[in-house]
Amino acid sequence: MLGLSLQAQIGLYHSGNMQVHGNLGFHINFINDSAFDQTQGLVGFYGDNVIQVSGNIPPTLWDAEVMLDNNMFLENTVNVQNNFNFIDGNILTPKSDQAVYLNFMDQGQFSGESNLSKVTGFAAVNNRDFFFFPVGDQNLLRPLTLNSESVSPLSICAYFFENPTNPSSITENFDVEQKVRDIGTVTDREFWIVQSDAPAQVTIGWNTRSALGLIPNATFESIIAVGWSKASNQWVIIGNSSTSGDLTEGFLTTKTFVPSEYAAITFGTIPLPTDTFAVNNPTLGNYFLSPNGDGTNDFLVIDGMEESPNNSLIIYNRLGQKVFEKVNYVNEFYGVANAGSLYLNQEMGLPEGVYYYLATLNDLGLEYTGFLFLDR
Repeated sequence: MLGLSLQAQIGLYHSGNMQVHGNLGFHINFINDSAFDQTQGLVGFYGDNVIQVSGNIPPTLWDAEVMLDNNMFLENTVNVQNNFNFIDGNILTPKSDQAVYLNFMDQGQFSGESNLSKVTGFAAVNNRDFFFFPVGDQNLLRPLTLNSESVSPLSICAYFFENPTNPSSITENFDVEQKVRDIGTVTDREFWIVQSDAPAQVTIGWNTRSALGLIPNATFESIIAVGWSKASNQWVIIGNSSTSGDLTEGFLTTKTFVPSEYAAITFGTIPLPTDTFAVNNPTLGNYFLSPNGDGTNDFLVIDGMEESPNNSLIIYNRLGQKVFEKVNYVNEFYGVANAGSLYLNQEMGLPEGVYYYLATLNDLGLEYTGFLFLDR
């Protein structure tokens, strides 16, 4: 390692040419003011205190992990080339600055995200068309899944458990009363910021803390995705392609929209659809699968597949890797991969988490997409 010095008790200051080919552990702050992009080892952040990463040049890490009793605060973007392991402690970024984020590069991925360890601020991804953002607030993981129609050079996302009308961590505000007439109510509990120039669908969920049941006259069927339009400075309807759950807990996938045209997205309500098209053309839903042999939700049963025996089903994991494929599908998926090279021991089953499916009903000329949650 060259060009390293300790500035008083501030931390490790890098102004030369540092490379990591083994393991390097940080227990103090890291100030990076020189190229740090040839790493092939593991860089860990450990200890009892908050660790700050600052400087003028973003460090690029191959593998990284965080295990902190407190948090890791980014004043400078950190790039991840291969894998970031969330063990303990949140990754904080300035929520008022969308240019600072934990950035997953072209092949970057992560593991271990949880309520105890996630990005509390902005996460980003480069050159992807599908990504699961491990974002949340101080207490809860509140992820967002981005499924784009094309590769986007840069996509960013953050979650805010704050009133959009008067958020505490950003200077912008999104008045929940400033909305188009077709929206009944916009929640005042939470919102996401997601920015990407490629048309996309996103999936977001609600829980008991979201308190959608407290919205007057709200029903599960009336929950819909809404976004703060940058063009009109008001909440407008984005719309749902599918929903799953109930009024207490569930998730929805939006219709296709361009995220960068909206400053924020969240949940709203509208009256139940009564027009003929909406009634006669329902979308397929999101699904819950728990293959534990109890006879309930052991297999993935897709609504309406029996109406089109000439069909196909493909399932992808959150990284966009194909894990299951079947022509003429008849309820065969029970959480075990039959495609792809990621899982060498197929009989161990796929790990718990969110998966994306593509169902093609050739007889009916229809194609549906959605998500399923695999519970172990």
